[in-house]
Amino acid sequence: MNFTDFESILKEKFPDVSADKMEKFKALEPLYKDWNSKINVISRKDIDMLYLHHVLHSLSIAEYFRTRLPGKYEEMSSETPAGETAILDLGTGGGFPGIPLAIMFPSAHFTLCDSVGKKITVASGIAGSLGLSNVSTVNARAESLDGRYDYIVSRAVTSLDRFIPWVKGKYSKGIIYLKGGDVVEEIAATMRKFRLRPGSVHTWHIDSWLGDPYFEGKLVIFIEA
Repeated sequence: MNFTDFESILKEKFPDVSADKMEKFKALEPLYKDWNSKINVISRKDIDMLYLHHVLHSLSIAEYFRTRLPGKYEEMSSETPAGETAILDLGTGGGFPGIPLAIMFPSAHFTLCDSVGKKITVASGIAGSLGLSNVSTVNARAESLDGRYDYIVSRAVTSLDRFIPWVKGKYSKGIIYLKGGDVVEEIAATMRKFRLRPGSVHTWHIDSWLGDPYFEGKLVIFIEA
């Protein structure tokens, strides 16, 4: 998928996206290709599918906010900083899902965290090149982080029953997790283990929004606080 294809999809799915946001999305491909030539954070086969496999996958969280939490979507999308919603992207790698979401949501503040220093170097460099003043980066393990966030987002860094203890006490509204495959038993086991209340875990199939075969079986999982 090239940028022209991505731009067409983005305008269809998010008709309110501004020209400034679109320019930042356009800059992602050359920036990631340049950084990837120095520090390999995306496989060489995958870099040509940056917009499909990484950017659109990340933006499925934005679509989840738009359709399920529209008030929060409107607040965070504003070009004028409002409530400064705090979001932690844990295990961000080279900046996913955090950087695409930070472009979409300039009124939210994103902390991108990864335990691997070279990955944070890439995420920090790209955020800086894009002028994303709503992004900060930290090279740390989840357990060592101080502070509390409204939401924690992550892209399948581990199983849910391992992830939840890492972020215990660090969020006030919920966890939004990107994961694929059959997660029914994993969710059920996690709910039993941590005594999550019935109805607090929601799943949404990304392929109901994006019809590309790549998204078949991929989910957004929202765990309410």
